[in-house]
Amino acid sequence: MLKPVFSFYSRLRRRAGLLLLLSLISLGTTSVAYASAADKTANILVLGDSISAGYGFDPALGWVTLLSKQIPETYTVVNASVSGETSAGGLNRLPALLAEHQPSIVIIELGGNDGLRGYPVNTLRKNLQALINLSIEAGAQPLLLGMKIPPNYGKRYTEAFAASYAKIAKANNLPWIDFFLDNIATNSSLMQSDGIHPNADAQALIVQKVLPALTPLLN
Repeated sequence: MLKPVFSFYSRLRRRAGLLLLLSLISLGTTSVAYASAADKTANILVLGDSISAGYGFDPALGWVTLLSKQIPETYTVVNASVSGETSAGGLNRLPALLAEHQPSIVIIELGGNDGLRGYPVNTLRKNLQALINLSIEAGAQPLLLGMKIPPNYGKRYTEAFAASYAKIAKANNLPWIDFFLDNIATNSSLMQSDGIHPNADAQALIVQKVLPALTPLLN
């Protein structure tokens, strides 16, 4: 099950719908089904950038949506990914997302834009660690998706960037994926014309990489 992050106006519409529903109940409508405790779901929060937001195609075809259809219905996937997001941006948004959705698992897919912009690797590591700390403090299990970048800033920076994910994951004893676009980013038939974003055909392959790491975390 997929639960998108709604805007302020969407929330207003939902509240209006709730008021209408309560009015119908007061008039004697009996067709409303009430959720039992057994119907409650656990939330999986995906905090990512354009790769998880479904940039360049219908988000309904994206890997997050496809993943939501392959896990038990007792889990609701909340996609809080934003195109262009950096680790710092995700860190700014995460506290409110944790408070609102109270996820049991947080999939962290951030850092690619940090690398493409040449941000300091130490800053990336600090932000990733802070994202992990916040998730754990909120009672959620983090799952870290590693990223690699083109060698635009030289071999030293590129290698240090890629190594950041391994160091953070191992230091925190976290489940993680070394490079979740492995064998995708180097295949032009699976990438968009910009050479950065996977196309719609690649989305099922991303799920195949994420699902094995996620499955052991599902209760």
